[in-house]
This record gives sequence, structure tokens and C-alpha cells, in this order.
Amino acid sequence: MKQRIPVSQIMTKDLITLNVSNTLYDAEKLLKNHKIRHIPVVEDKKLLGVLSYSDLLKISYADVEEAEDVETDGVSAVVYDIFSISQVMTKSPMIVEPNTTIKEVVEILSEQTFHSIPVVENGELKGIVTTTDILKYLLKQY
Repeated sequence: MKQRIPVSQIMTKDLITLNVSNTLYDAEKLLKNHKIRHIPVVEDKKLLGVLSYSDLLKISYADVEEAEDVETDGVSAVVYDIFSISQVMTKSPMIVEPNTTIKEVVEILSEQTFHSIPVVENGELKGIVTTTDILKYLLKQY
């Protein structure tokens, strides 16, 4: 296996992004329509945070007990109206640079509970690398 491959070679570059003026409804729609699990939240090209599908699940689940009289589909609606993107997203996520090696990214992800890392260069979001990107890379090695 190649040793010093930069993460820029496997990261997702054609990004779907959100900004803080988007709603959680917008976020859920993008996640489902594009079949992705992580969306960078940006202002211009500056990374503000990352919103994941599991972030949406956490707030929906947390509110289920409080909204027992609301139908299951209504739970998300109630919660999505209460919270904003900036309240739910992970602020100041761990980042890497495009020249960070795949091995270094794997080491980071193997020690953490998150499954994506934004790739930033000179303060500008360049891409995102996910566990799926890494698995696809490893599959190509066989």
C-alpha cells in the first residue's frame, strides 16, 4: 500500500454546504437527497462547523419524550422549529490540511467518535474526508 498519499486525493471536493441562515429542514433535505451524512456549515468559504445526520437524530430523539402527544413525523417538525443550524452543528471541528496523509487522517478518526474531517487550506474549506472516502480508497487497493 502507498504510504504518503495526501488526503486531497480522496477527499470529497464537490461539496454540499449549509450556512447559518438555512433551516434544519433544509439540512435534512440535503442529507437525504444527496445520500450524505455530514454537511459543512460555511460563511463564504470559511468553515463555521459541521452538521451531521446524527446531530439531527440526537435532537429529534431528545425531544420525543417531551412531545409524546405529537405524532412521530411531528417530532422533527417541533424540534426543527426550536433549534437553528448554529445551535445543533459541531462548532470548531477538527480540521486537516490537503497535504495531511491518509494514514494521519485514519489515525485521527480511529481515536475519535466523529466520522468526517473538513479539509481546510489558508482558512478556506477545500473538501471533506469521511470514513466512506477512506473505505473506498482501501477497497481500490485490493
